[in-house]
Amino acid sequence: MVERTLAIIKPDAVSKKFTGKIIDMIENHGFNIIRMQKLRMAPEHGQAFYAVHKERPFFGELVEFITSGPVVVMALEKENAIKDWRTLMGATNPAQADAGTVRKLYAESIGKNAVHGSDAPETAQEEIKFFFHDL
Repeated sequence: MVERTLAIIKPDAVSKKFTGKIIDMIENHGFNIIRMQKLRMAPEHGQAFYAVHKERPFFGELVEFITSGPVVVMALEKENAIKDWRTLMGATNPAQADAGTVRKLYAESIGKNAVHGSDAPETAQEEIKFFFHDL
């Protein structure tokens, strides 16, 4: 089943100039990038995006990080896009990520983990609409 997911290349990976390499991995794994934008999230934008985590102790850190520099947001499409993008991203902790995954190659730590991906169809739909209102 063809589905869509949101991918974000986070400030740590953008600042280290890994954007092109990550996009290349995405395309080489059969994803279609149906929309892409580079932007810098304002604090209120970051708070709204991560609102689901607002009661968690790491919320402030999460918002501070995602708003610390430019990000590249993408709406991706392919069969099993959510599962496949999460597999390609690798484990949140890059030390535990499989070889060849984005996080194994480009992430620095659990907090600076290079990329984001939607975790479920409902989340993907909400997250895509958050950045791309017309999709």
